[in-house]
Parts: sequence; C-alpha cells; structure tokens
Amino acid sequence: MRQTIRKAIFPVGGLGVRFLPATKAMPKEMLPIVDKPLIQYAVEEAQAAGIEQFIFVTGRGKHAIEDHFDISFELDAMLEARGQGAVLESIRQWIPRPGQVTYTRQMEPLGLGHAVWCARDLIGKDEPFAVLLADDLVQSKVPCLKQMIDVHAQTGGSVVAVMDIPREHTNRYGILDIESESGNLAVIRGLVEKPDPADAPSTLSIIGRYILQPEIFTHLGRRIKGTGGEIQLTDAMAATLGSGPFHGLRFEGRRFDCGDKAGFLEATIAFALARDDLAPAMRDILKSYADA
Repeated sequence: MRQTIRKAIFPVGGLGVRFLPATKAMPKEMLPIVDKPLIQYAVEEAQAAGIEQFIFVTGRGKHAIEDHFDISFELDAMLEARGQGAVLESIRQWIPRPGQVTYTRQMEPLGLGHAVWCARDLIGKDEPFAVLLADDLVQSKVPCLKQMIDVHAQTGGSVVAVMDIPREHTNRYGILDIESESGNLAVIRGLVEKPDPADAPSTLSIIGRYILQPEIFTHLGRRIKGTGGEIQLTDAMAATLGSGPFHGLRFEGRRFDCGDKAGFLEATIAFALARDDLAPAMRDILKSYADA
C-alpha cells in the first residue's frame, strides 16, 4: 500500500530581490495575484490535494506570512460588527486548523535544497512529502499537486511536475534526462541543474512541485554545493535515482513564473479573466491597451 502524502514544505525564506522595492519590507510570497497572495494559492492547492501538515521554511522579515495564516481577532470583530459574515467566512475557510501549521527558519541563504533540508525533523524518516514553490503558480481544473498525488498512489517513489521549455532557457531550470515516456508520464534517468542549452539532455523542465522520499535528506545533509554555490535540490534528487521509481508528470494546466515580473503580470491577467466578477472589466482594460 502506498503511503499517503500528508505533509508539505513551503520554502519561503527568499529575499525577493527581483521585485524590489516592493519586497523591501514585504515577503515576495505575499505579493497578490488579484486579491490573494501567492503563498495562499500554494496552500489552497495543497489543501485541495489532501495535505494535513503545512511546514513553512522562513527567514528574517517573514512575519507577515505567519500573521496571514492566523486568526485576526480585530478584523473578525470588525467584520462581524459590520454584518459582513460572508466575508469573514471566506477568510476563515482557508486558514489551516490549529496544529496544522509549523514554521522553521532557514538561517543561511544556501539554496532550495538547504531550505528543504531545514524541515527534515518535521517530516521524519519514513514519510514521503510534497514541496511547493509559491513562485510557480498553476492554473488548472484539478490542482497540480492533486494530479501528482494521484500518480504517486499508482507509481510510488518520487514525482515531479514537468513542462517543455524553449531550449535556450534550459540554463534556468532543472532538466530531465528521460529514459522513456508513456502518456503524460516520463521515467527519469537523470537530472541536470541549469545546463547550457547545448548540453541539455532534453527540454523537459521541473517546475516548483515535488513529491519526494525522505532519503533525500541524507543527500542534502552532506551540504554539497552545486550550481551558483548553493545546495541544489536537483542534485540531491539525482543522487536518489536508482533507489526507487522516479517520474516526471506533464501536468494539466498552465504554469506562471511569478518570480519574474512579466510572468507575475500575466498571472494577474489570467486569474482576473477566470473570475466572473472581474472578467468583463479586465477585457475592457485589455482592449483599451490593444494599440498601445
């Protein structure tokens, strides 16, 4: 019987320098797409996939994230006094229950692999777990992580979300070396972090959704630095190849790179157009700029 994925890690310790000055005093994960911060989209995706424990790996200046996933008595009282119970209920419904949220610090900016390693004691030695990067926002009918968990229930092992990218962009991503493909699943033979386009084994890229086995903490704990002088999660995943099934899932949906300004703006437009209350106004706005 496959183990259920109960826990998810959210690495949120980054400084968000690409969005300065907006992120000087506000976590980049709190930047809003329409009216919800990026990190809320990631948490709601995890909730919809059945995740029960939410582990945030934070850094200095990230208190706004902790406050966001907590009850605000002053706000609750104000909304109740104004008869805005429906608004209050819409806020309360996505806040995890007491005991479901844990925070730990990444005290050094040593990369994504290091951030995941910082949560090792909260995951334990015997459970597979998920990792979600809030910068990667996926718009889909079935939440991306739910698609991955459904695959994991069939295959076991590790599963990563993947998509094809232009070859000239391979030096921005972790790239798969594919052994075979069947439908939307690829069996992974190797992983390369940010290869030069001429050396990339494929154009199939990992995005910020992972289901991993706990053995990866052993490899991350060796603190071997890779590309950019950081502890790379891709390198640790590559070290686990051969110890169990490892698949890449071509997920259904559209991914937006919200760590990039243009991608962030595109996501705002796409999510506004998907809402009945905003789509007409957004279409009119876009039309007015059509010839700009």
